[in-house]
Amino acid sequence: MAEETNTGGGGGAGMAFIIGALVVVVAVIAYFVFTGGVTQKKTVDINVSAPQLDAPKLPDAPKPAG
Repeated sequence: MAEETNTGGGGGAGMAFIIGALVVVVAVIAYFVFTGGVTQKKTVDINVSAPQLDAPKLPDAPKPAG
């Protein structure tokens, strides 16, 4: 009588399902991180203005002696 050996696949089906689920979860997280979510819209309005300043007047240079 010949001895039968089971060399068929099917052992990795559960692992493939788990890896596929992890890929989907990472894709969903990446979507929310890179797009800022579904309904979040940001509006930024920055107005930077400085007052006009005049330089102080320098004193007159001293006259040379002589």
